[in-house]
Amino acid sequence: MSFQNPVFIPGPTNIPENLRKACDMPTIDHRSPLFGQILHPAREGVRKVLKSDSAEVFIFPSTGTGGWETALTNCLSAGDKVLSARNGMFSHRWIDMCQRHGLDVQIVETPWGEGLPADRFEEILTADTNHEIKAVLATHNETATGVKSDIAAVRKALDAAGHPALMFVDGVSSIGSMDFRFDEWGVDVAVAGSQKGFMLMAGLAIVGFSEKAMAATQTATLPRTFFDVHDMKKGYANSAYPYTPAVGMLNGLNQACTMLLDEGLENVFARHHRIAEGVRAAVGAWGLELCAASPDLYSDTVSAIRTPEGFNATDIVSHAASKYGVAFGVGLGEVAGKVFRIGHLGSLTDVMTLSGLATAEMCMADLGLDITLGSGVAAAQEYYRGHAVAARKSAA
Repeated sequence: MSFQNPVFIPGPTNIPENLRKACDMPTIDHRSPLFGQILHPAREGVRKVLKSDSAEVFIFPSTGTGGWETALTNCLSAGDKVLSARNGMFSHRWIDMCQRHGLDVQIVETPWGEGLPADRFEEILTADTNHEIKAVLATHNETATGVKSDIAAVRKALDAAGHPALMFVDGVSSIGSMDFRFDEWGVDVAVAGSQKGFMLMAGLAIVGFSEKAMAATQTATLPRTFFDVHDMKKGYANSAYPYTPAVGMLNGLNQACTMLLDEGLENVFARHHRIAEGVRAAVGAWGLELCAASPDLYSDTVSAIRTPEGFNATDIVSHAASKYGVAFGVGLGEVAGKVFRIGHLGSLTDVMTLSGLATAEMCMADLGLDITLGSGVAAAQEYYRGHAVAARKSAA
């Protein structure tokens, strides 16, 4: 691989130089008042990115997976029933975590490439008259398939059923890149990570808890120590952690939130949509299809691209790395070998994206696919040319 080339994996994403420098700071006493000047602005910045006025934000030295565990162990008890759809690798992994914690998961098997079945959720929740289901898991953006689900529709399903279950949302590959509305959607726990929309290296689990979720922590009995939000909240009250924090990364997170808010969240979302549309134009020009079943499901942070039957899509990823020093994402789980993934989130521009599309074309041509060099790049260029002026006006 080459450190000079941008990466096109759906996380970790490219790190802007100013964020890298923000993380590279001298050691400070994390029990001194100086640490509070990093901690509290970082938490407030995350709250704004979540579009929330009241979420309790907790930041753990971990990853998005640690964020999943934070949601489960702080709000649920062994044997509690949880409702989830399995429509990709990351929903599958969250289900697996639930089962390892002794939770009773009612799984709605959903084709990979489809979104969350909100209508089926409503049927199941309506039938649950004793309110045995304590939480609904929802993966906002399924990174393995490039599918964005409608979280507002899941909330409507809960409300239509008159069901009190908590709604946990995995926003790891959406928050900070695509529109996420914690308060408006009635999210109870939102999970993010530092390495995607926040444009940092992996190392922070970022979670937001609603007032309802915080109330649930009072009766939840699953074991928790490292991920105990009450220990963390007590530490925050003293501008501290219950253990040693990742000070440099928190400083980077503070700066990352400032960058996103200075650009303007709507401009951030528009930039990601524009870049994604260019990638989708390229895929169409190549004569290929996305894994996502329909345009309303297309993710603005990652595209999973199907290759022809009998062709091993993983070869494109391996070839790109070995010959051109460029990283793409492999297919995972049920779509392993059937798709390759182009991540287009975080610190990325139209021009950077064109270099990735050109590399993908070279790889496919090298490997014998019927790809005309320049076809996808030209399609993306045409889209970017037609939308760049509007984007500049929006940014201004």
